[in-house]
Amino acid sequence: MRVLRPELLQWYGLFGAALAWTGQLVVGFGVAYADCAAASSRWGLDVVVWEVVLMVVGGMFAVVAEAAAINVLLATRALHYEDPPPDGRRHFFAFGAALGNLLFIVAILLSGIGVLSNATCRPA
Repeated sequence: MRVLRPELLQWYGLFGAALAWTGQLVVGFGVAYADCAAASSRWGLDVVVWEVVLMVVGGMFAVVAEAAAINVLLATRALHYEDPPPDGRRHFFAFGAALGNLLFIVAILLSGIGVLSNATCRPA
């Protein structure tokens, strides 16, 4: 079994969930906008299917990022965040990433549920 370098786990744990949420938000907006546009009416987009897939895929990437952050956090649990670099910095980033990833997981779920519970293409 190949072991990933701690730096790769650290950086994926730090940015993976944020990028997953960003991708879900941008692609979801594009799909919802394309569903309402007259030019794309022949594309046959199903917003519900797209949003469910985006929510599940984004959630999976975010959960993997949380697992990576917890893996690094457990590997550096004997250290303090003020210890010399790179291990102290790795512990600090993993601690922040583990907390931040939970927020991004909730944001992915809430944005997906919000789009699914709202009717698209309503005039203002």
